[in-house]
Amino acid sequence: MKKALLSLLIYFTFAYSHASEIKLIKIFDGLNKPWSLSFIDENNVLVTEKPGNLLIVNLKDKTKSAIKHNLSVLEDGQGGLLDVLFHNKNVYVSYSENRGNLQSSTSVARGVFNNKNIRFKNIFRAEPPINSGYHFGSRLVIKKNKLFITVGERGEGMIAQDPQKHPGSIIRINLDGSIPKDNPKFKDKKDWLPEIYQIGVRNPQGIALSPFDDKIYLSNHGAKGGDWFGTVNYGENYGWKILGWGGTNYSGTKIGPKWKPGFTKAIKYWVPSIAASAIVIYKGEEFKEWNGDALVTALKDQSLRKISFKDSFVVEQIIFKGNIGRIRDIKIHKKTGEIYLISDNGSIWRMFK
Repeated sequence: MKKALLSLLIYFTFAYSHASEIKLIKIFDGLNKPWSLSFIDENNVLVTEKPGNLLIVNLKDKTKSAIKHNLSVLEDGQGGLLDVLFHNKNVYVSYSENRGNLQSSTSVARGVFNNKNIRFKNIFRAEPPINSGYHFGSRLVIKKNKLFITVGERGEGMIAQDPQKHPGSIIRINLDGSIPKDNPKFKDKKDWLPEIYQIGVRNPQGIALSPFDDKIYLSNHGAKGGDWFGTVNYGENYGWKILGWGGTNYSGTKIGPKWKPGFTKAIKYWVPSIAASAIVIYKGEEFKEWNGDALVTALKDQSLRKISFKDSFVVEQIIFKGNIGRIRDIKIHKKTGEIYLISDNGSIWRMFK
């Protein structure tokens, strides 16, 4: 076990309301491009690092150890070893898989947890593989023994409107990689690939299941403007790149309307972009007044935002901004309700009252 590099204690305190105060403390440092964390138990988390490292970090003892694995990870641009999800003694990971000839795909693998060595087996590979370091998506969530996977459009734009290709879609498979027989393909979307649940997304880097309404929520990167927060919906189309969601191309040219009938409408849009990343629907005792609200992390904006969205009435509040750098992931401690954040600067942060 290696001791974390904690050269100094960094601690922020800021007012949330007249009645309460929030504390934010760095509890672990020295990670190399961390992307995701997932709780194994009360003190231990799995952490992915983009270059391909899978770690166990003990948040109490401030130690880390590496887990060997057999994944063929291609770190290229935004790609690498990405999301991780611990579930029923199994570990699910998303990653940019090296498919040869500089091509890669958003792939997902599963393996039985072992703290020394995990032998993973692919249960999903996005087709076709593409020579691009952009827009892998790659977030994972499980609902009723079905695995939902966000797959970015790899910078290929209108590929997100082609249901015969995986990039730019939301995938739904069984936990062993087999295909549910109630997916859109087997009902009213005969021309869709059987794994596809929804199409028309660009780079969705946040997905979460609400323990309150049992819906799956999603965040998505727009281009120059047009980030959004919305829901995952059976057989629907978010419209990329017919729609621009209020944003433009990086050259400044227009993409398309913000929204029009026939396409899924998001709950919340951001123009200009905040670079919305990981999300959770909060449930816990530490911030019980937030129960049912969405917490949205941001990369470019370096903020944590809270969104209340009841009865079509949406209220957004910035909890903090600029304190810890680009925020890559967020998780809730099931027992305490405290919030854990990963920042791109290699740190894990704990937020509490």
